[in-house]
Amino acid sequence: MAVKPLLKYAPLFLFQIILVVLFFVFVRYGEPKNSPGFEGTHVMIFIGFGFLMTFLKKYCYSALGFNWLLAALVIQWAMFCQNAFHMKDGKILVSKMEMVEADIMAATVLITFGALLGVASGVQLLFIAIVETAIGCANLYLVVDVLKAADAGGSIAIHTFGAYFGLGVSLAFRKKAAQDAANNPVSLNAPSYTSDVTAMIGSIFLWIYWPSFNSALVETPGEYDRAVMNTYLSLGAATVVSFIMSSWLSHDEGKFDMVHVQNSTLAGGVAVGAVCNMHIQPGGAILIGIGAGILSVAGYRFLTPWLTKKGLLDTCGVNNLHGMPGIYSGIISIIIAALATSDVYGTELATVFPAMDPKLDDPRSAQNQALMQAAALGATLLISFVTGLITGFIAKLPCFHPLPEDKRYNDEVDWELPS
Repeated sequence: MAVKPLLKYAPLFLFQIILVVLFFVFVRYGEPKNSPGFEGTHVMIFIGFGFLMTFLKKYCYSALGFNWLLAALVIQWAMFCQNAFHMKDGKILVSKMEMVEADIMAATVLITFGALLGVASGVQLLFIAIVETAIGCANLYLVVDVLKAADAGGSIAIHTFGAYFGLGVSLAFRKKAAQDAANNPVSLNAPSYTSDVTAMIGSIFLWIYWPSFNSALVETPGEYDRAVMNTYLSLGAATVVSFIMSSWLSHDEGKFDMVHVQNSTLAGGVAVGAVCNMHIQPGGAILIGIGAGILSVAGYRFLTPWLTKKGLLDTCGVNNLHGMPGIYSGIISIIIAALATSDVYGTELATVFPAMDPKLDDPRSAQNQALMQAAALGATLLISFVTGLITGFIAKLPCFHPLPEDKRYNDEVDWELPS
C-alpha cells in the first residue's frame, strides 16, 4: 500500500522527537573549550557545500534545500553519536567544540549527498544520512581513539569515508543507473551557464574557509599556525595546477572546464588534511597541492566517464575531490608519521601523535604509528564502502520512495516551482 505524499516525511518528525528525548535525558552543558574554527566550518557546511551542488540546471532547489535539511539533522544526531563514546557518569557534556565536531561530521554526509545528487529521493537521503552518521561516528572513534591515528583535517575519517560510503550506495543503485541514458534521452544531469556560476559561489566559500576546517580541532598554537599555512599553500598550488591541467585535458583544447575549476581547485585542502598540523614544511604543502590538482583533474577527465559507462554514478565527482585526494593524504600521513621524532616536534609530539607521547609507559614508535595510519586508512575504506553498499540496498525498498527513472535531477519531485 502506497504512503500518501503528505506523510512521506512523517518518520523524520518522529526521529526529531526521539532526538529531543535523547538530549533531555543524556546531554548537558560541558566546560567551554576553545574552538576558533567554528564559524568558518559552519559557513563551509551551509554555504560552501550547498552552493557547490547547484551546478545541475534543474536541481538547484534540492541542492540547497536538502543540503540545509541534511546538515541540520546530522548536526544534532552527530553531537549525540560522537559523544556517546565519551560519556561521563552517564551524561554527554557538550560545548562549542562538540558543535564543531558535529559540523565536521555533517561534511561526511554532504560528501555522500554529492555522489547521489539527483539520483536519491529526499526520503532516501534522510535515511542514508541517519545510518551513515552513526557508522561514521563509530569509524571516527576507531580511527582516533582506538588506532590513535593522526587525522587533524579529517581526510581519512571524513573525506575518504564520505566519498566511498556514497560510492557504495551508488553501486547498490547501479542497475537502474545503467538504464538512465535509455530512459532519459535528454538528461538533466548537466549544468546551465547560470547554475555553474552559482556553484562557483560554493567553491569560493569552501576555498576561503578550508584552512578553518583543517585547523578547527588542533590543540596548540603551533599546530594551528601550521594547519592554516599548510592548507592555504596546498590550496593555492592545487588551484594553479588544476587550471593548467584543465587547459591540457579539457575536451576543447586550451580552454578551462568549469567542472575542474569548481572542484579540483579544492583538492589541495583534502590532500593536506591528514598532515596539515605536521612538520611537512611549506614546500611540502605546495608539493602536496600540486599532486592533488593533477590527481583530481585526471580523475574527472578519465575515471568519472569510465565509471559512468559502467553505471556507477557519481554526480559531483566526489571520488575525485574527496575520495582519491583523501587516500593520497592518508598515504602521505603514513610517510610523515614514520619520520616523526621528538627532536622535530618537541612537546607537540604528544598532541600531534598522542600514542607517541614520551610520558606514556609504552610510547608508540614512529614505525608503529605509520602502521596505525595505514590501518586507519584501510579500515575506513572497507567500512565505508561495505556499509554504504548495504545501506544503498536497503534504501531501494519502496518504503523509502525511490525516484522514478524519469524524475532524476529534477526539482519538481519535491518542490513547488515558480510558474
